[in-house]
Amino acid sequence: MSDLKPVPFLDLSAQFRTLEREWLDAIRETGSRGSFILGPHTQAFEKEFAEAVGVKHAIGVANGTDSLYLSLRALGIGPGDEVITTPWTFFASAESVSMVGATPVFVDIRPDTFCIDPDSIVKRLSPKTKAILPVHIFGHACDMDAIMQIAKDRKLAVLEDCAQSYGARWGGKVTGSIGDAGSFSFYPTKVLGGYGDGGMITTNRDDLHDHVRRLRNHGAAKPFMHVEIGMNSRLDEIQAAVLRLKLRTIDRDLAGRRAIAAEYTKRFAGTAVKPPVALKPDAHVYNLYTARLPKRDAVREALTAAQVGTSLCYPQGLHLQDVYKHLGYKAGDLPVCEQASGEVLSVPVYPGMPLDHVERVCAIIGQALR
Repeated sequence: MSDLKPVPFLDLSAQFRTLEREWLDAIRETGSRGSFILGPHTQAFEKEFAEAVGVKHAIGVANGTDSLYLSLRALGIGPGDEVITTPWTFFASAESVSMVGATPVFVDIRPDTFCIDPDSIVKRLSPKTKAILPVHIFGHACDMDAIMQIAKDRKLAVLEDCAQSYGARWGGKVTGSIGDAGSFSFYPTKVLGGYGDGGMITTNRDDLHDHVRRLRNHGAAKPFMHVEIGMNSRLDEIQAAVLRLKLRTIDRDLAGRRAIAAEYTKRFAGTAVKPPVALKPDAHVYNLYTARLPKRDAVREALTAAQVGTSLCYPQGLHLQDVYKHLGYKAGDLPVCEQASGEVLSVPVYPGMPLDHVERVCAIIGQALR
């Protein structure tokens, strides 16, 4: 029996210990003030987040899924419309499209970044296409120059799914500031994660800002006066407090993630492992370090046996899952996505991860591939 300690996929408890006193102080301060919904922490965080992303507006909501759904609602997407997106993402990206009554149209991904392929977008445009929903997957920014040009030529809306990409840049702009709106998740595993659920919508458009604020509060134009059907989706004041604290050190955390990723990539050089690529130096924030490797399942079994955490993102593209059988996709339709699902594995990466853990992960993978 090995006496080596487990290598967690993500160590949130260590991060908490660095913020524990400040966060508990913020909870006490919030409790003593008695303002728990859309209070000063939420209002301040919205302003600080907008400034950090480089947009006019940021609207806090309950979670990342709501941020997608409410953005689509505010963009006027609904029944009869099509939204082009990627099958290589967490379900919420497509689910939100279905929730507003529209149809997700899945297109293939790039083999290098795993992001949506702009050339594939062009091939699936139709008179029903109303929006493009690119996902900055694993923390790498999509080719937003190409996507925005397609949208401009066809007068389409662009909603960026930034759940995994806080801090990533494309063309000098932060993800979430390029399209009509950006959707963020503060789920604890994200680059900027809370201690529970939370989400944010960013935009430079005043009309979207006003509409989302109304929708997140039951469609109320003013207290007890409702002009449309909305929902209850507001960022919790306690989550806003911790996110304000974490935002102050996010640049250090991003540097930490990139340093661990660089160490992995250096150690994988000359091996059968194909590490993730960064098309531009600031394009990737490594929310996940996802590599291609032969004998993926055997490697994962070896890591699991050695108590090393891993994640399989994603075992099957959304276009082939039962929930979307009615759309008529079949195996072979999106070959790059389908090949990736059988080859990729995500290994531990987080700020402050000990280098000896990186060394151990690489050694186990190397042994499994012999």
